[in-house]
Amino acid sequence: MKRRSFINLLGGAAAWPLAARAQQGAMPVVGFLNTRARNDDPHLFAAFHQGLKEAGYTEGQNVAIEYRFAENQYDRLQELAADLVHHQPAVIFANGPATVALKAATTTIPIIFYTGLDPVAAGWVASLNRPGGNITGVTTLAVEVGPKRLELLHELVPTATIIAALVNPNNPGAETQWKDLQAAARLLGLEIHVLYASTERDFDTGFATLIQLRAGALVISPDPFFASRSRQLAALAIQNALPAIFQYREFTAAGGLISYAASFVDGYRLAGNYSGRILKGEKPADLPVVQSAKFELVINIKTATALGITVPQTLLVAADEVIE
Repeated sequence: MKRRSFINLLGGAAAWPLAARAQQGAMPVVGFLNTRARNDDPHLFAAFHQGLKEAGYTEGQNVAIEYRFAENQYDRLQELAADLVHHQPAVIFANGPATVALKAATTTIPIIFYTGLDPVAAGWVASLNRPGGNITGVTTLAVEVGPKRLELLHELVPTATIIAALVNPNNPGAETQWKDLQAAARLLGLEIHVLYASTERDFDTGFATLIQLRAGALVISPDPFFASRSRQLAALAIQNALPAIFQYREFTAAGGLISYAASFVDGYRLAGNYSGRILKGEKPADLPVVQSAKFELVINIKTATALGITVPQTLLVAADEVIE
């Protein structure tokens, strides 16, 4: 049951060699460095294109985009970042962990990030209002929202006193994610255990550990790799009859119980718009970091019923979407 309407942007992206682009004339080049695989989450890439278009740029017409995808292998990011920097694009967009590699690779090329981290605490910018340097972008503060997800899950499943948290140890925010969840669990009187996963093989091991721990619910921490495997994680949660919360709507749409986070589509659109503004001559040091304020709470009532969970009326009223 839809409570709000969202625009679904459709689009594709093709990477051209820089040499071929040079033949197109003096078309500016945007670098695009992403932890995901090329075919993961095409709606996010379409949103980035939409943001560029809002700033007056359309790929193939008056801007070229040079893509690099790490295929969810974070150890490739440094090499890919160095390669992009070598080609000297006018601006480079990067999602979360990719920003760390880019920051180490250049202090001059403008970088637009999209992240769930606090970029000030991460040392990327001097402040949200005055970033300084060559970096700015969009933050959802997804890590800081982690305790809120635990609260929502506790409200939905108050009888679950042993909770597990799935965390990717390769994520730059992994330590902060875990510490914040620990602090929130203490306040709620819950016992919480961390499960680390950075590959698909780790998922099976992690869920087997959940059974051993007799965990009653699961918090999946924000991470681009986890986001690209939303459907797989939802399927595992269903197979194990485990109430779980994640940041990604696709998780809930695939049968996960509940999701809560800032809109990824809106975040990528904003990052695309900022990239276009850089092309027009604005400086990253002068562009405040945007805090995405569009949050989405999605509940799968069918899954809740299957798990024997009665969703409180307060959550039903607050939900942006209830999947029946």
